[in-house]
Amino acid sequence: MDGIGPLVIILLLALFAIIVLVRTVRVVPQQTALIIERLGRYSRTLEGGLHFLVPFVDIVRANIDQREQVVSFPPQPVITSDNLVVSIDTVIYYQVIDPKSAVYEIANFIAGIEQLTVTTLRNVIGSLDLEQTLTSRDQINGQLRGVLDEATGKWGIRVNRVELKAIDPPASIQESMEKQMKAERERRAIILTAEGSKASQILTAEGEKQSQILRAEGSAQARILEAQGQARAIQQVFDAIHRGKPTQKLLAYQYLQVLPQIARGDSNKMWIIPSELTDALRGIGGALGATKPGPDEDDGWVEPEQAISNAFEETTLEDPATALAAARGSAARSSQEAEEHAQPASRVQPPIRPGADAVPPPPAPATAPMPPATAPPAGAPPADPAAPPAPGGGSGGSGGPAPSGYGSGVRQEP
Repeated sequence: MDGIGPLVIILLLALFAIIVLVRTVRVVPQQTALIIERLGRYSRTLEGGLHFLVPFVDIVRANIDQREQVVSFPPQPVITSDNLVVSIDTVIYYQVIDPKSAVYEIANFIAGIEQLTVTTLRNVIGSLDLEQTLTSRDQINGQLRGVLDEATGKWGIRVNRVELKAIDPPASIQESMEKQMKAERERRAIILTAEGSKASQILTAEGEKQSQILRAEGSAQARILEAQGQARAIQQVFDAIHRGKPTQKLLAYQYLQVLPQIARGDSNKMWIIPSELTDALRGIGGALGATKPGPDEDDGWVEPEQAISNAFEETTLEDPATALAAARGSAARSSQEAEEHAQPASRVQPPIRPGADAVPPPPAPATAPMPPATAPPAGAPPADPAAPPAPGGGSGGSGGPAPSGYGSGVRQEP
């Protein structure tokens, strides 16, 4: 028993020494602050490193983390200026910059920050309507940060950032907003579709207009070129006939060949024989020997005095653009004349009837009868096609066919 007593004492002294050593030596981590009180009063603040305390005299009041902290508060109901209740979730980013003030100025700075955030948020949202609340997050965050930073400054806390995590309007308001957004998008889609259809129709009409203009210009140029070609062909045939000096017999034969073409057709119910047919038959009879040819008549073909090396040397092709411009000018003049004729005519003054004592007008002088046309001799030069016809040469029944062409003087007897 005597040996156990000293051993227990030694163990107790060793335990006491260990406790004293633990309470004396204190290692503080980085970004951590320890609030030390001595005999119940604030003594000092220990920063990161190795520190020694007076055992059983210095005690640690609080361990403060000086890193930036993130706190998410539960949704809070807030009323907007248009009397709508919305739920808003907030996130606070803060940092303790003065551990002594954070411990001795406020009992629980986390609860203080939460309540201050709720009251400030209700004050800010109460001055905004729902649309401004949904679209003014940056403005709300700035106002909250300013108020919280000012209020928590004496607590030794700095609010670095305030964010609105979610803004949830009521379900009915969400449904109305979705319908409004859907209607707006449908309206924009309809407008875009209409604008696209309008642009497409405009481009289609413009293309059709240009194609019609080009088609009309091409058709006009083709007709002009065709007319010029026909004119050159007719001119060449006309010149060749007059250079060859055809006789009366040849013209009469060609005249008889054209007569069946006149009577051809299903719609022709009656065919009137022209008076020139007897003259043509007389010419055919003379060719067969019924009558002897006169001294001036010649049965042979007369060769042209000068051969034509190129049939198109004496003709020039008119420019299609110039001809098209001339045709457009003629059409414009014709339209103007039609408009002038379409205007109502002025009232015509009725004629004044002569009285009973008026002098009668003198009688018209009698006109002398026109002499009958005679056929030119065979040796005479051909008549000019541009010269005006001789009086009475194309209407008499006893005269022969005109020497300027064959088949062009068909006349119907009444």
